[in-house]
Amino acid sequence: MDNINGIFPYIPNWTTTLEEWAIRAIDIAIASLGLILSLPIIALVTLIIKIDSPGPAIFKQTRIGKNRRNNVLSLSRNGVIPRINRRNEDLGGKPFTFYKFRTMHVDAKERYPELYRYQYSPEEINTLHFKIPDDPRLTRFGRHLRRTTVDELPNLINVINGDMSLIGPRPDIPEMIKYYQPWQRKKFQVKPGVTGLAQINGRGLLRFQETLKLDVEYVEKKGLWTEFKIILKTLWVTLLRIGAF
Repeated sequence: MDNINGIFPYIPNWTTTLEEWAIRAIDIAIASLGLILSLPIIALVTLIIKIDSPGPAIFKQTRIGKNRRNNVLSLSRNGVIPRINRRNEDLGGKPFTFYKFRTMHVDAKERYPELYRYQYSPEEINTLHFKIPDDPRLTRFGRHLRRTTVDELPNLINVINGDMSLIGPRPDIPEMIKYYQPWQRKKFQVKPGVTGLAQINGRGLLRFQETLKLDVEYVEKKGLWTEFKIILKTLWVTLLRIGAF
């Protein structure tokens, strides 16, 4: 029985599947309730953003999500191996549209093109802090949104859509995937999250490499008990505004 998956590769791991269904049900329930209860806040924030600076209230960006290729399996001499999806091979996972409240000027890329080059030497990538304190691209109201984490409320739309989960690694932009080492791509085995180990252990204070290490650690420890602990600590660090800037 120990080798049943090698003999019958299409029999799913029911324990894992049931856990994934349970997490998905919790995601939908909490994200839907969260959006409904926060509608007054969403309306107020939208109005203030529009008054504070020109441009849309919602910021949209391409981010990288879960690697879907693991869902399609083919046989090998040793059992089962993933069939590679060439469209996702370079990016590590499936691109999706990410939503959050806009905290930057709409012409930030034109104002500060040097911040959008994403060209780093090996030494720079090892010491890189991706978030910048006193980021010059932020609007007046955007600074307050970042500190309170309210700018992330629209992430709940991504959770309902199925691109994200409440808990998981934060989704990265395509430009940074080329700097991932092979072992760091393990983060793409799960859906990205609204919060995760990196968010409760320093968030913006962490270096790029420290964040990826915690992302992979989450994948290795993933489970309902881990999710519960992360949610509790997220409430605490959000209140204290640790690493939020």
